[in-house]
Amino acid sequence: MRSISVTMSITLDGVVQGLGRPDEDTRGGFSHGGWGLRYNDEIMGAEMARGMAEAGDMLFGRRTWEDFHRAWGSATDGNPFSTHMNAATKFVASTTLPDAGIWQNSTLLSGDAVETVAELKATPGPDLSIIGSAALVRSLHAASLIDRYSLLIHPLTLGTGTRLFDGPAPLTEFELTRSVTTGTGVIIAHYSRR
Repeated sequence: MRSISVTMSITLDGVVQGLGRPDEDTRGGFSHGGWGLRYNDEIMGAEMARGMAEAGDMLFGRRTWEDFHRAWGSATDGNPFSTHMNAATKFVASTTLPDAGIWQNSTLLSGDAVETVAELKATPGPDLSIIGSAALVRSLHAASLIDRYSLLIHPLTLGTGTRLFDGPAPLTEFELTRSVTTGTGVIIAHYSRR
């Protein structure tokens, strides 16, 4: 059975919306896009590179997969993240996407995300990692399908925006397995399900 790991940037008040740029996700009138950029540093880069070095396949919700495809799908800049993203086997869970052919090594998981991901998780193969895709993560967490979290906890509150742990979910305990603090005050906390 495969395991599922999530890497997510999050504010102190639990917001995960619009980390990367002002226009990334303005749903609900969200106006704080790009909040995470000023916190990037070498320590964070090294920690993210460490995660990319682990073998595995990637799992996305439709919105994040489309956004990542726009950012990295045709990148030939030699950036290690671009190279990793394009080479990785990518699964995209969606009920609205007609196919996943526009980005190499992508496979569409159509239908109910919890059901299709549970089926994928039960098959032999590399472990699965999710970057972003908050709606998918919430659904999978509620179904007890997430095994590990790497949370990049940023030292700010936004007061508004989509939160990671919103909605009903079972009581779930995690063990802190490792943590790193960056020079900008971001705590990168790695948790495994007990």
